[in-house]
Amino acid sequence: MNSLIRFGVAVPSTLLEEFDSFIERKGMPNRSEALRQLIRERLSREMWVSGSGVVYGTVTMMYDHHGKDVVAALTALQHEYGESIICTTHVHVDHHHCLECIVLKGDAGEIRRFVEALGTLKGVKSIEPSISAIL
Repeated sequence: MNSLIRFGVAVPSTLLEEFDSFIERKGMPNRSEALRQLIRERLSREMWVSGSGVVYGTVTMMYDHHGKDVVAALTALQHEYGESIICTTHVHVDHHHCLECIVLKGDAGEIRRFVEALGTLKGVKSIEPSISAIL
């Protein structure tokens, strides 16, 4: 584990009050842990946006499985990006709709391309990626 470095941060008192309130609502142990978590989240997001580095995450999607060729297209896309896919979970929501959760690990750019390709499939109702990195 890396050694910890102390540093000072000057913020307006109202902003610190809001931050302390946030920490309390979330049940975080202290400001330091809250700051570390926020920094990791921001750096992970930057990796996702820039398309560089190894990221981990999930993509949750809802689609109409009666849509023309959506199941075949989804399967083909998952095979094309198979090296980034760890596993998938498929749930039948109702007669027409399926929910799929895809767990991913790999190059941020490659995973972004996969998520973008999912969005082009006809019959897809929603896509929600959640991306993290080890920092």
